[in-house]
Amino acid sequence: MIAPVPAIAVESPLSADMGEMIAELNALLLTLSPPEACYHMTAEEMAGEATTVFVARIDGKAAACGALHRHADGIAEVKRMYTRPAYQGLGLGGSILDRIIAQATREGHSRLVLETGDKHPAAWRVYERAGFSRCGPVLDYPDSPYSIFYSRSLVTA
Repeated sequence: MIAPVPAIAVESPLSADMGEMIAELNALLLTLSPPEACYHMTAEEMAGEATTVFVARIDGKAAACGALHRHADGIAEVKRMYTRPAYQGLGLGGSILDRIIAQATREGHSRLVLETGDKHPAAWRVYERAGFSRCGPVLDYPDSPYSIFYSRSLVTA
């Protein structure tokens, strides 16, 4: 069987199917971490000027997403990484992360950071394969037993 070819593009998070995927992500995260340890961006926040949302579609269906969120001092953050269960194992998360890294590098950011949950080993593998290393708390996230933090330096051309 031939694997489906994903189309990855920058999209608005305000579409109906993106709203459904974001709701799925939020519901999943709340099964893995207590509410106070979930740092969800809403679709409206994701639609702001400081954020670029990448969406992978297969046969027109939203299959995975991830976002680049810009902060001050050359720091950018990876947010809202999610691959729907039916599409896991196709490398979509890594492909979206590659796009986020490339965009942050083009824009001249010096570092990419992220916060993920303590029960997300599949996500850890994606981040570590992409050159991220575990670190202490980043940005204004509290130090929490439910959080794992990652950082990666970016080399600008």
